[in-house]
Amino acid sequence: MSSTSTTTFDRQTLPIYQLDAFTSTTFGGNPAAVCPLPAWLDEAKMQAIAAENNLAETAFFVPAGDDYDIRWFTPLHEIGLCGHATLASAYVIFNYLRPGRDRVSFGSKSGPLRVSAVDGRLMLDFPSLPAKPVAPPARIGEALGAAPEATFEATALLAVYSTERDVRSLSPDFALVREIHPHGIVVTAPGDDVDFVSRFFVPNYGIAEDPATGSTHCTLAPYWAERLGKTKLRARQVSTRVGEFWCELSGDRVFISGHVAPYLEGSIDV
Repeated sequence: MSSTSTTTFDRQTLPIYQLDAFTSTTFGGNPAAVCPLPAWLDEAKMQAIAAENNLAETAFFVPAGDDYDIRWFTPLHEIGLCGHATLASAYVIFNYLRPGRDRVSFGSKSGPLRVSAVDGRLMLDFPSLPAKPVAPPARIGEALGAAPEATFEATALLAVYSTERDVRSLSPDFALVREIHPHGIVVTAPGDDVDFVSRFFVPNYGIAEDPATGSTHCTLAPYWAERLGKTKLRARQVSTRVGEFWCELSGDRVFISGHVAPYLEGSIDV
């Protein structure tokens, strides 16, 4: 007789929220789970919760003075920066945990991240992460379905196309995307009725295509600000769920604004 072992944890009940970020409409934007904690859980338990949620990211945060520390997990990995789940976490704080508050700071692996309620939206204050030009990787046209006109390197690979239609029509080979870059490929082009559009393919993190990604705009905003000669930008992530963004480049920071649509409030027994 053979036996298998599984990871076991002490059981506890925790609050959980699910919200759609960078959209004003439920079922749009990017879904995130948010789990407020009194203190950090074991890392394996947080990863197990994120895998069970099976969303692009699950955010966990704990009190830190009058503010909070935050961590984010995909179904497969912890990551160092996540915009949409940070936006969703701020919404939970402002609307459920501390109603009336309109400003919060999160300590994170990427440094302090501030979120404010401004003009009917929530605004992330994130680091600017400019990209540097690089030669196109071998087989990138095959991986994405069409060759880009230029490529750049930041946290992920940035591939630039000529038109919004080019970006919308891409049909990636995700096995090749996985081989080309461990942190995924962002594709972008000028928008038809916004300053720029994008998509984000990130199969190594358990997400074939991320629907609406705040962190990629830390690179997209400085790229398009320089190219278009303007610091305030309107952007759209043209996934099937669609994400809507308002960006402003200010020195070494990027302000990324969007709406949040709440979907679920409950508890998990873990």
